[in-house]
Amino acid sequence: MGDVAVGARSGGADGPERRPATGDPEPNAHGADESGEMDGRTPEPAEPGEGEDGGREGRGRTKNRSFWKELPILIGVALVLALLIKTFLLQAFSIPSDSMQNTLQRGDRVLVDKLTPWFGATPDRGEVIVFRDPGGWLPPPADEGGFWPAVQEGLSQIGLMPSAEDQNLIKRVIAVGGDTVECQEGGPVTVNGVAVQETDFIFPGNTACDDRPFGPIDIPEGRLWVMGDHRQDSQDSRFHMNGPGGGTVSEDSVVGRAVVVAWPINRWSVLSVPSGYSSLDNAMAVAAPGALGLAGAVPLVLLRRHLTAAARR
Repeated sequence: MGDVAVGARSGGADGPERRPATGDPEPNAHGADESGEMDGRTPEPAEPGEGEDGGREGRGRTKNRSFWKELPILIGVALVLALLIKTFLLQAFSIPSDSMQNTLQRGDRVLVDKLTPWFGATPDRGEVIVFRDPGGWLPPPADEGGFWPAVQEGLSQIGLMPSAEDQNLIKRVIAVGGDTVECQEGGPVTVNGVAVQETDFIFPGNTACDDRPFGPIDIPEGRLWVMGDHRQDSQDSRFHMNGPGGGTVSEDSVVGRAVVVAWPINRWSVLSVPSGYSSLDNAMAVAAPGALGLAGAVPLVLLRRHLTAAARR
């Protein structure tokens, strides 16, 4: 009796394992023989886009279509957000002159706070503000037509560019409503009789007002006295005393307070109130209680004298 070869079996079938006859094609991994015929099964047709390469191509086309469909929505949302930010929060302004040197240089971009005025905040002494032309401070804008001015005006509506029609100025608030401001040749600016220490911000080599002394001037309520830091190169309140408001600016004309130099990057800085105005506020705070006490004592003294004279009668 001959030897029988033992090997692995599938399905637990009994009997010797069937080996293909010589010349019979071997079935491949998909159940087909080498000639490509299935074991009695008909292959299913592949769906469009199926398979490794087709799937990637189909998904790529879907993503491209989705992007182009969503792009107008994204642009619309960005424009609405820019408009809201410009209207209620911050707006960028470009500095066109040297009147605020060295605090601001020509070409600087500053961000102006437009939020706090909505809550009733008013400009204070020492702040740098942007305001609309009170009338006659700036020459009328040139009437230019064409494609580019139209584009600039459109971009200005969403705060991406300044408008060619905007007649805005930027200066520092020196005095507010109720103050008395004065500056005589060779002397400092005084507010309510207190000298303002301006060495922190006034342009080097400039005097406080030697080119145009003024005052004393009583500032009406709701109005501001403004001056540039480059005193000998600034057409400010001093030069418009014969115009509307007597050189003062209405608080209603204020666009907002300049808070940050945003561009260029190497000039980034916060526009804080100079220490000279802080000391001015402190001096006035100390003087106020004494003035109130004196004002209250005068009636009491007069009343006492009246009662004394009546008792003697």
